[in-house]
Amino acid sequence: MRTLIADDQANVRSALALLLEQEPPFEIVGEAADALGLLQAVHKHTPDLLLLDWELPGLEAEHLLHLLRYEQPCLLVAALSSRPEAEAAALAAGVNAFISKGALPEQVLTAVIDLLPRQTHHQ
Repeated sequence: MRTLIADDQANVRSALALLLEQEPPFEIVGEAADALGLLQAVHKHTPDLLLLDWELPGLEAEHLLHLLRYEQPCLLVAALSSRPEAEAAALAAGVNAFISKGALPEQVLTAVIDLLPRQTHHQ
């Protein structure tokens, strides 16, 4: 599962990459720190999964999600935020999952694995 991580905090990106790289179906293909970098990375790497900081600088998240879906309709998107109130907006905008930045690593991993197509779960 080609995975892209978009967050303006380098420590969050590296922690997520470290967590997911240890799981067989995930391959980190790129990272982005802002909306423009994310759009360029999606175009360049065509990921299957995007971990998206819902407060990513550069564009309003709903608009960014619309552009991403236009560019790559099948992209799985998990929104990340430390603000609990962002969950409703993210899900209403059409993300596939919402993950709190305060979640334990095991919870993050479970949420991301739950997004995988069923046949990928058992490899």
